[in-house]
Amino acid sequence: MEKKNNKKTGKIISIVFLSLTGVCLSGCGVIGGYSNKSLYPENITSVYVEMFDNQSFWRDVEYELTDALAKRIEARTPYKIVSSRDRADSVISGQIETVSQSVLSNERETGRPLEKEVEIRATVIWINLKTGELLIDNDSVAASASFSQWQGQGFRYSSALAANKLAQKIVELMETPW
Repeated sequence: MEKKNNKKTGKIISIVFLSLTGVCLSGCGVIGGYSNKSLYPENITSVYVEMFDNQSFWRDVEYELTDALAKRIEARTPYKIVSSRDRADSVISGQIETVSQSVLSNERETGRPLEKEVEIRATVIWINLKTGELLIDNDSVAASASFSQWQGQGFRYSSALAANKLAQKIVELMETPW
């Protein structure tokens, strides 16, 4: 009787072990799994960043965004920023659609704003000049940052933060889709 129980227990352990092994190995298949390929298109080595157009009434935001984007591309991607469109493999450009400012909280007694927020919304285009392929086709991106005049911060401070966040989102758009 004891031998029968040992055989049943052995079979059950074997089945459980084989099932767990199959489940574990299925994650490492050819379809999915891990890869050490670059997140960015490999047929491009250089990017020319055009000055963004500004359709809003706020001045100089386009300079902040263009500068932040060039720095982010240089720091976070394998691409080199070039100063001439003729030497570039690709061109990234865009248009700032809106720059808006809104109140997040008010002081109770006076009604004056305690904290405000700046939001920048833009559309982005990235073109491979070698093939003419649109890598990013008029994708809309937005980012925001808050500020408080009570802490010595102003619109310029917040718009620079929002431009930096927007540049980060644009660099994320440059990644190859999974």
